[in-house]
Amino acid sequence: MTASLQIFPPRKRRPPVEAFIAPNFSDLKLVHSLLILSQDICSLDPIPFLLKRNYLSIIRKAKLLSILFDEIFRNPIRFVSPIHLCFEEMYIVLLRVKALIEDCSNGSRMWLLIQTESVATSFYELILELSTLLDIFPVEKVDLSLDIQEIVVLIRKQCYQSKAFLDPSDYNLRHQVLTMLDRIKKQIVPDHSKLAEIFYKLGLRNLSACKEEIERLEDEVQNQIDEKSKSEVVALMGLVRYAKCVLYGASTPTSDHQRRRKVSEANIPSDFRCPISLDLMRDPVVVATGHTYDRESINPWIELGHKTCPKTGQTLPHTNLIPNLALKNLIGMWCWKHKIPFETTENNQKDNAVIQNKAAIEATKMTVSFLVSKLSHSESLETANGVVYELRALAKANPDSRACMAEAGAIPLLVRYLGSDVGSKIPNLQVNAVTTILNLSILEENKIRIMETDGASNGVIEVLRSGATWEAKGNAAATIFSLSGVHSYRKRLGRKSRVITGLIDLARSGNTCSKKDALIAILNLAGDRETVGRLVEAGVVDMVKEVVNELPEEAVSILEVVVKRGGMVAIAAAYSVIRKLGRLLREGSDASRESAVAALVTICRKGGAEMVAELASITGIERTIWELMGSGTTRSRRKAASLLRILRRWAAGLDCGYVDMSSSSTAALAS
Repeated sequence: MTASLQIFPPRKRRPPVEAFIAPNFSDLKLVHSLLILSQDICSLDPIPFLLKRNYLSIIRKAKLLSILFDEIFRNPIRFVSPIHLCFEEMYIVLLRVKALIEDCSNGSRMWLLIQTESVATSFYELILELSTLLDIFPVEKVDLSLDIQEIVVLIRKQCYQSKAFLDPSDYNLRHQVLTMLDRIKKQIVPDHSKLAEIFYKLGLRNLSACKEEIERLEDEVQNQIDEKSKSEVVALMGLVRYAKCVLYGASTPTSDHQRRRKVSEANIPSDFRCPISLDLMRDPVVVATGHTYDRESINPWIELGHKTCPKTGQTLPHTNLIPNLALKNLIGMWCWKHKIPFETTENNQKDNAVIQNKAAIEATKMTVSFLVSKLSHSESLETANGVVYELRALAKANPDSRACMAEAGAIPLLVRYLGSDVGSKIPNLQVNAVTTILNLSILEENKIRIMETDGASNGVIEVLRSGATWEAKGNAAATIFSLSGVHSYRKRLGRKSRVITGLIDLARSGNTCSKKDALIAILNLAGDRETVGRLVEAGVVDMVKEVVNELPEEAVSILEVVVKRGGMVAIAAAYSVIRKLGRLLREGSDASRESAVAALVTICRKGGAEMVAELASITGIERTIWELMGSGTTRSRRKAASLLRILRRWAAGLDCGYVDMSSSSTAALAS
C-alpha cells in the first residue's frame, strides 16, 4: 500500500511506515479523526503552478468525505465489523493523501516539474484506493439520510471516472527545461527570454523565490538515494543559480556575522565548535591526538598531505578519523532544544562522490563567467559588492566553482576590493572579497594562483592589519591559515613581520571568533622552526598569557609548540605563564589540560631549576598531577607522569636532565 506513495525515487524524508498505520481507535474516535483529517486536507494550500487538476480533484473528494464523516459523528450509527475496517483503511489512505500534497507543496518546484508524470500517477493510485474502499462500504447496512447516501454514490462515481492525468502545459514546461539542460551540456548559453518565461510559470519570479528554490534543491539532494537522481537535482540547482544571477541580479550582501547571528545568539558551547572553521560541528570526528574536528574541515587538511594535528602541531601516527557519536548526539539535542537546524555532513560526503552532471558543470561555468564579466565592468562599489557576494556564496556552496572562478580571472578582480579605502566606504565589500579569496583557497591549485597573483597576499595581509571589521580581519587570518598549508608558503608568510604582528595583535584585541582565527593561523605558522623565533620576538608568549583565560585550548597549544621549538628565549618568556598552566591542569578541559601538561614538561626540562621551583610552589600541584594521571587522556597521563618525576627529582636535589638557567645560562641569555 505504501509503495504507491512514492512520488520520486525513495526519499529519506518520507514518513516512516509506522506513520501510515491507523491507531487503535474506538468507533466514534475513528470517525472524529477521519473528519479532522479530511478537513485538514481541504484546508491545504497547494502551489498553483503545477498539477493543479490533480490537487483539486482529490481535495474535492476529501470535502465530500468530510460531509459523510460529519454526519456520522453527529448521528452515531451502529458499527459493524466491515465499516470499522473500511474506515481504518480510509484513515491510512487519507494520511497518505495529506503527506503527498504537503510534500509537493513544500518541495522544490523544479524537481516537482521533472517528476510530474510519476506524481500524477501517485494521485491517481490514491483515488483508486479510495474507490475500492467506498465500494466495500456497506451503505445499505447503515442508517444514513438520503442526502448522505447520495454523497457516497457521488464520490464513488467521481472515483470511477477519474483517470491518470498529466496537464499538457506541465508536460510542455518540463520538456522546455529538459531541452534547456541538454543545450547547456553542449555549452550553449540559454535564451534569457525563454528562461524568464519558464521561471515565471513556476512562480520563481524574484531573487528571494530563487534563493528559496536553491535551498529546496539542496534539501532534495539529501533526500535522494540513487546517484542518477542526485545528479539530476544538482543540474537543476546549477540552472537556478544561473537564472538567479542573469534574471534578477545579485543578492543583497550580508556578512557571515549577520548570517550566523541567530546561531551565535544561542551561545554555542565551545566544545561544539570546530577548532578550524569555528562553526557548529555537524559531523564531529576524532583524530589520532584525541582532538575533535568537524569532518568537513579536517578532511581537506589531511587530503593536502598534512601529517600533524592542526590544533597542537603533533605528528599524527595515523590519519584515521573516528566518529565522535556521543558528541554528535549532544550537538543534535542542543540544536533541537534551541530550534537550530541540524544536518550532518555524512550525506554531503556522499554527494561529493556523485559523478557530476555535465549540465551542472556547464551551468556553473556560465554563472561564473557571467559574474566575473559583470565584476570586471562594475562602475560602482555598490554593484561590485552585490557581485562579489554572489561569488562568495557560489565558492562556498559549489566546489566546482572554485576552479572556474580562478580560471576566469576572478582573483585579480577581488584584490581591488581588499584595500583600506574600500573598507572605509563599504565594509561589507571588503569582507566579501577577502572571504571569497578564503573560499577559493580551499582548492590546492588556487593557493598557488593566490600567492602568485600580484597584490593578493599583500592585500590579505592589509586586511589582517587594518580591516574595517573583525570579521574581515578574522577571515584574512583564516586565509593565511589556509595558504600556509603549503610548506613553502608557510615559510614565506612566516618571514613577513606584518603577518606575525598582525596575527598577534588580532589575537590580543579581536572578538572571540577573530581571535580564534588568528590563534589557529599562528599555530600553523609555528610548524616552521624559523618562524617560531620571529613569533617569540614579536611577543607571542606574552600574548598567550593575555588570552589563555578566554581561549585556553588554542593558547596553550601555541605555547606548547613555541617552547618546544623556540629555544631558550621562549623558555625564559614562558616563566610568567607557569602558574596559569598550573591552574589549567586543575580547571581546564581535557584538550587544554593535555597541552598544558605537555608545555610544562618541556619548560621544566629545558628551563632549569627556577622553572621547576616556580611550578612546585603552586599549592596542591602534585595532587592535581596525580588526578590528571588518573583521569586525563592517554597523552595527558603519560606527560603527567613525566612531570611528576621531574618535580620529585628536583625535590630530592637530583639532576633532572634539564638545562639550569639560574646562573651562567641566564647570564648568557641576558647578554
